[in-house]
Amino acid sequence: MLERPLSAIAHKTWREADAPHDFISLFDIVSFVRQYLFFILSFSVAGILCSAFYIGTSDPIYAARTQILIEPKIPRNLQQQPAEINLSLDTAQVESQLAVLRSEKIAMMVIDDLGLMNDPRFRDLNGPGIGDRFRRAWTNTVQVSGIGDHAGYVGLANFVDRMLPWVDRTQANNPKPDTERERKAVEIFDDGLDVQRVGVSYAIDITFQSLDPKLSARIANATADAFVREQVQTTTAAATEGIAWLERRMREVGDQMNKATRVAQEFRAKHDYAIDPNETPIDRQDLPPDKEHPGQQTTLEQLEVAAGTYRKMYESLLAAYTNSVDQQPYIIADARVITSATSPETASRPRKKLVLAFGALAGLMAGIGFAVARRSLDRNVRRPHQIRRELGLACIGELPQVSFRRGGFGRLDEVLRDPQSSFSTSMKGLKATISLAGASRPMRCIGITSVSPGDGKSTVVSNLAALYGASGITTLVINADHRSALAAELLSSPNFDVFDQDSVDPKEFVKKIQFVEGMSFYGLTNVDRISNNATLDKNMEKILREVGPYKIVIVELPPFTSGADALAVCPLLDGVIVVAQWGETSLGQLADLTQTLRNTNSSVLGVLMTRVRSVSTSGYRKRAAQAPR
Repeated sequence: MLERPLSAIAHKTWREADAPHDFISLFDIVSFVRQYLFFILSFSVAGILCSAFYIGTSDPIYAARTQILIEPKIPRNLQQQPAEINLSLDTAQVESQLAVLRSEKIAMMVIDDLGLMNDPRFRDLNGPGIGDRFRRAWTNTVQVSGIGDHAGYVGLANFVDRMLPWVDRTQANNPKPDTERERKAVEIFDDGLDVQRVGVSYAIDITFQSLDPKLSARIANATADAFVREQVQTTTAAATEGIAWLERRMREVGDQMNKATRVAQEFRAKHDYAIDPNETPIDRQDLPPDKEHPGQQTTLEQLEVAAGTYRKMYESLLAAYTNSVDQQPYIIADARVITSATSPETASRPRKKLVLAFGALAGLMAGIGFAVARRSLDRNVRRPHQIRRELGLACIGELPQVSFRRGGFGRLDEVLRDPQSSFSTSMKGLKATISLAGASRPMRCIGITSVSPGDGKSTVVSNLAALYGASGITTLVINADHRSALAAELLSSPNFDVFDQDSVDPKEFVKKIQFVEGMSFYGLTNVDRISNNATLDKNMEKILREVGPYKIVIVELPPFTSGADALAVCPLLDGVIVVAQWGETSLGQLADLTQTLRNTNSSVLGVLMTRVRSVSTSGYRKRAAQAPR
């Protein structure tokens, strides 16, 4: 109950232990990359080519930068306040200036000053369309190849130019109205203008991008000058309006002061403390009559106070007017240019290295995505754990592909020609696995079959028999597949003397194959003429009884796609090995074959994969070779 987790895992069978630990190892990733390396590299190259096409057909864009400095204006009563208040005021002021710089008013001032509406260099920065890009690419190809001067090409180019409705020609035939041209110019200006605050300072960067380097510098400087000029004009207009208002107010107050003074003087001249009831005093001209005190009279003191009040108002307005008139010639802007824009020498866009790197990365990601999608949809045998998980069988060997040989398959005597190769090592491992399986029960008659022809079944049969024969074990190969590559090669070769079983006694069926001494071959050539499974079983059982001198009998069975009738002899064998080609044999067909063998009560030793591009045990073999002896 309190058993340790590692002990619980150790007590599980190999099937149970494999299920919950199905993870992706580093070797799986390396195998995946090696398998789909061509597709991944192809997509990467395609991404680089697309990036090069974009760079070659794009117009270079130049960026010029100028810098202005905003002079902050903080009221005197706020200068001694905490820094938070000053900072908030500064931020709002700078943001307001940024909004002014991006306004349409500044844009129109610059467009009018430089005449950009009629400048052909002042164009849209969105770049050409896909049709224009292909036309530019073709034009560049023609110029590089030097066929532009050929008479036939010139005629063809003129014909195509007349037939296709190019955008430039359409715009020339249909001119736009001035309002639309003005709106388009403002949009182009807004697209090329970039205004940014430099950190938390009062400096502002004005950057303008254009197809012409000199034009970009001119527009950047003109934008800064227009901003400064707009501030001066705005301040001047505000000051002029203030002076005009003061003048009007001064006239009104002066008239009221004169009237009040005149009434006071007339009252004093009469030496009387009362004024004619029919005459209204100056300070009550605009007031309604006093209904509570209808008989109350105005005194001299009231008249003198009213006249003095108007005099003080007039003096204040006069002082403000004099101050405004004196300061008007000294009106300056709250901003100044600290860095002027110069003509850039290199284009800022497109960024060639960045675009190429992005194209390569995008192609790499697309290639990996394509490979992952293809791998997820692939239901072919590629890894040993697939066989264990899907079929419940062991993968008893992985035969690597042999370069420059029969589509990757080894020769019929590959283990004798190159004993130190990876192929030979894998075949020796298969022989050892069969020997280990024979430790618990006799393993004399071994059948080898596959899903479809061309999976390397004959190569496995021949090399396995050669290994047994080379080790001094008398070996007999029985061929029950008339389409076998082994039978076709042996029967057509003059080096082999093979009898037909129809002409001799069963005891004389075998002849020695010249691979090694002690190895014989018997061709069951009439397997197609056997009408039913019972006859086939009797013939195979009879043959197996007559091969007493041989310690190992290897039977090459027909593939599963040829029909399941020939597999009826599998229960007569001690074990059956299923051959599957790496990346070609379907897991569904392999499952059908193994299920058929189980239904016939055949003993399936496992699955052997051929033409394996990346052997899962290669890492262990390298470590074993590097281990000290």
